[in-house]
This record gives sequence, structure tokens and C-alpha cells, in this order.
Amino acid sequence: MEERQSKSDRPYKPRPRFNSERSVATERKFIIGRQPLLEAFESDTNIEKILIQKNAQGDGLNEIKQAAREKSIPVQLVPIEKLNGLSKANHQGVLAFISKVKYLELQEVIDFVVAKGETPLFLMLDGVTDVRNIGAIGRSIHCCGAQALIIPDKGVGALNEEAFKSSAGALEHIHIVRVASLLKAVDLLHLNGVQVFTSEMRAEKNIHELDLCLPACIIMGDEGRGVQPYLAKAADYFFKIPMASNFDSFNVSVAAGIILYEAMKQRMFPVSK
Repeated sequence: MEERQSKSDRPYKPRPRFNSERSVATERKFIIGRQPLLEAFESDTNIEKILIQKNAQGDGLNEIKQAAREKSIPVQLVPIEKLNGLSKANHQGVLAFISKVKYLELQEVIDFVVAKGETPLFLMLDGVTDVRNIGAIGRSIHCCGAQALIIPDKGVGALNEEAFKSSAGALEHIHIVRVASLLKAVDLLHLNGVQVFTSEMRAEKNIHELDLCLPACIIMGDEGRGVQPYLAKAADYFFKIPMASNFDSFNVSVAAGIILYEAMKQRMFPVSK
């Protein structure tokens, strides 16, 4: 008798979205060589990251680097052994990863959410590198009715197969925004009337004492350093999550789930004033 696969062991299959502009999952593939990568830029292929051989020179490299800057695609300089280990083809010192998602512009996501008559509820990640945590956070975003995940182009875990698996497919159903600067993203949120919240252990207010029915974006930092000071300084509201013990803190994905659930509860069951 054929052994039945568990849900987590079944091969990942993308599901159609209600909006063609949202993130679409694909198999992990490479673009190998300079000219194929330049052609991929022209065709607007979704690219996760570009690897360039250290000290590489010659035609096309400047154009590749310029296009990467314009599209906020991370570029990493690596030894030739790294490229040879990924591909035996003639890579010409250049190899790019095709992204599993289509990253969107923050303004277009804000416009789309508002046009639908919804109140923005976004979550921004600052320095969260564990892909399983990112996947779990994506699951909470979708389950709690938030619309978007905002990540930087560097210093965050990749949205790879493991992240998608950890999200139970939820990353397919939310808008994913990648930005070159989280601080500039906060400025854009403010220009659109979106209030920015972040946690602070010494904050005076608990999470349930804040009004999360406002257009809101929650910044979550990594478990070691938290939200970077320059970014926290730009926030509008600070809060803490009350705990029953003096233990260190919640795991970042658990904390994100608590915060998003509180926002969902306030929005679904508003208290009359």
C-alpha cells in the first residue's frame, strides 16, 4: 500500500490569486550569464538576488549593477568557486536567482488596499533572518486580515521554499513589498496617513491599550537587537506585550501573531465609546 503523505510533505503547488499583481510562487531557478540576465531585466523577470564573481570585468557588468540598483535587487560579490558550485554552465561570472514572488511597490499596495475600502494593516520586518519565522509571520498576516509584508532588500531572510512551507501557503495570499530603505518606507506610510507602531519593553502602554483600528503598520525587529534605533525613532506609537513571567521575551513570530490578532479583534469587534 502506498504510504500517504502528510500535508507538510506534499510538493508545493501554487494556487491562483484574486489579483494578478500579487506574489506568484515559482520553482527556484537560475539565470546564468550576463546577456540572459540583461534580457531578464528587459522582460521584467522577478529576481531575488544576483551573484557576481569578485574582480569580474568586461561587457555588461556595469549595466547589470545599474539595473540591480534601480530595481532594489541585492548584489553579492562571491568567489568563482561559489558560482561553479551552483552551475557547471558558462556563467561568465554572473548568476541570478529567480524570485519565488513578485515584489510590489509600497505605494501601489497602499492604493490598492484603500481602493478596496479596507483599512491598511501592514507588517514590516527589520533584521528578521530566520526563514521559518518569516513564514510563520506570513501565516499570521493572512489569518488576521492584514494585507502586506514589507521587507528590506538586504538583512532579511530569503522568501524561499522553506519560508513558503512554514507559511502553509499564506505567503501566496498577501502583498509582499521589498524596499531599499525601511526609513523611506516609513516616510511614505506617513504621507499616506498610515500610523507606525513598534514594540519597546519599557513602553508605558500595553498592546491592547492602543487603537489598532487606525491605518497601521507594525515594525518587528529581530529577537536579539530589536528594531534599530533610527527606525524606532520614526515610529508614532510604542507598546509592550504583557507577560505573566519575567522570561526574556516572545519569539518574534509569536509576538507578531499576538499583535496582529489584537488588531483583528479590535477591527472585527469594535468597542462602543
